[in-house]
Amino acid sequence: ANAAFTNMFNVVIQLGAILAVVVIYFDRLNPFKNGKTEREVQITWQLWAKVILSALPAAVIGLIFDDWLDTHFQNFFSVALMLILYGIAFIYVERRHQGVEPQVTHLVSLPYKTAFFIGLFQVLSLIPGTSRSGATILGGILLGTSRQVATEFTFFLGIPIMFGASLVKVLKFIVSGTILTGSQLFILLVAMLVAFAVSLYVIRFLTDYVKNHDFTFFGKYRIGLGVLLIIYGIFKAIF
Repeated sequence: ANAAFTNMFNVVIQLGAILAVVVIYFDRLNPFKNGKTEREVQITWQLWAKVILSALPAAVIGLIFDDWLDTHFQNFFSVALMLILYGIAFIYVERRHQGVEPQVTHLVSLPYKTAFFIGLFQVLSLIPGTSRSGATILGGILLGTSRQVATEFTFFLGIPIMFGASLVKVLKFIVSGTILTGSQLFILLVAMLVAFAVSLYVIRFLTDYVKNHDFTFFGKYRIGLGVLLIIYGIFKAIF
């Protein structure tokens, strides 16, 4: 029962982060907002179309392989390895793209084809330890978008993906016959609230950060965290 709850908890609390995206970007994401010109409404619908197109690969593959991936990769070593690998990838991609001018500098000019390919990178995040935003931001940069475009699109892409993933986890929890206790529900709601509050700050910080900085620091952070996890795993196994 605890394992079923933990499995659901790890995904569902991220709804708090996604709600923060909706709150911050509500006007931009809302095609029905009063005062929007016909062109602005068209741009909003186009953004949603790109987001849905980009979400399809992870949605399809996630539904098929969700249980298999959890069974084979939900462990300390896999998570630590993915943290380190993507940390190295961030540093490598940033060094490789030094001085390279991005082809897509505004979200409105992001081609549908590029949006779909960013969605293919998102499939990698189905492996535990792989940051969803990390995979899609790296994908965006490799595909010629600016850091700012890649970061914003990643935020928007999280909306259908995390709502969908949370729904799947909740349904599996219900189908398993496990009953959510009052204390578990309280923990879940508090965690979502904390995730929401923290994300409000992090999203604003990150959107400002990428205007003047690259992701090398995040790469080093991921490597350090991965190494610490491996050390912790070894100590736990020994003692």
